[in-house]
Amino acid sequence: MRDQPPPTPHGPAPDLFTWEFAADPYPAYAWLREHAPVHRTKLPSGVEAWLVTRYADARQTLADNRLSKNPAHHDEPAHAKGKTGIPGERQADLMTHLLNIDPPDHTRLRRLVSKAFTPRRVAEFAPRVQELTDDLIDRFTRGSDTADLIHDFAFPLPIYAICDLLGVPREDQDDFRDWAGMMIRHGGGPRGGVARSVKKMRGYLAELIHRKRQALPAEPVPGEDLISGLIRASDHGEHLTENEAAAMAFILLFAGFETTVNLIGNGTYALLTHPEQRERLQRALAEGDRGLLETGVEELLRFDGPVELATWRFATEPVVIGGQRIETGDPVLVVLAAADRDPERFADPDTLDLGRRDNQHLGYGHGIHYCLGAPLARLEGQTALATLLTRLPDLRLAADPAELRWRGGLIMRGLRTLPVEFSPPRSGQT
Repeated sequence: MRDQPPPTPHGPAPDLFTWEFAADPYPAYAWLREHAPVHRTKLPSGVEAWLVTRYADARQTLADNRLSKNPAHHDEPAHAKGKTGIPGERQADLMTHLLNIDPPDHTRLRRLVSKAFTPRRVAEFAPRVQELTDDLIDRFTRGSDTADLIHDFAFPLPIYAICDLLGVPREDQDDFRDWAGMMIRHGGGPRGGVARSVKKMRGYLAELIHRKRQALPAEPVPGEDLISGLIRASDHGEHLTENEAAAMAFILLFAGFETTVNLIGNGTYALLTHPEQRERLQRALAEGDRGLLETGVEELLRFDGPVELATWRFATEPVVIGGQRIETGDPVLVVLAAADRDPERFADPDTLDLGRRDNQHLGYGHGIHYCLGAPLARLEGQTALATLLTRLPDLRLAADPAELRWRGGLIMRGLRTLPVEFSPPRSGQT
């Protein structure tokens, strides 16, 4: 931790959270890193919060146990008005999930769900992810040479994958797709639509948990879905309430799909606008070398990742970050997008290099709240990008990059649409 005061700003701070900023926030973040690395600002919701932009400060902040995830520590009643956290979660009684709690409850709940995301379990799920990927490509290429890769591919893939993992019956998964679509519009849909969708999802999950509990076999079966596993743990002394189980299923679905939508969307866009890197990856895949795919997905996460700001933290006592004193109750937001382009940590940070080796990016967070679903997101990202580039080798943008629009919202970073053109794959091509 630096104890010297932050640099004196030179001129006014750049405008944040405008549509122009959303299209390319990186110049503004570079200014903040240099001149105001821990910066207090008023967010679009009216809440004032500190933005942490340097890598070293960000990494330390993410692991600081004096910064609570529980919004009850906020010094203003903004959390009660739905201005912090996930829209609609409070009204739907879904607050008791991993992004809103601290140890020991966080430790207990994370232990229960972590077994669903072990490398072995994710590897067993790989064939299903490949099947979903191929099926979606089959659908949008059938009789067409254009598509919107967000709507037709990046969005449905993680929705169907996480539904399968949770144990949502196939016949109900399109409802989840509709509710999730409303949740990620970030103000682009009808007024109150997000809260209504969250409430519908909450009601469905409560009913599904009840049905699964009634039908649960005495002993676990191979490949048991995650909701059944949570119920089984609850019924065997782990003290998981039905409300906690519903909140857990909700946050896994919410956090597990939008991040992957943006990873696939942002990653494809970055490859299409960096043709030399895209061709480099295609050559490696053609030669059967998946090493560049693995480092490439990590670089795409660093370069223009799906999560722009880490979720809310609140100081439980005075804390000094980067020389700046943060008072008790103040909200703190770590700007992952700024930290992951810090030249003090990454050589040529504004350059996309799929072979980058020294790449300890913060795209999945750090500390006890490190993303539980990171192995699944990596699997989905690698499978989606490799299959797209292999099956549609001449994939190209069908719009001027300047015309593309990014979704509004504070935490996530993702495109609204990604129009593409391609030569349809030959019959039987895989």
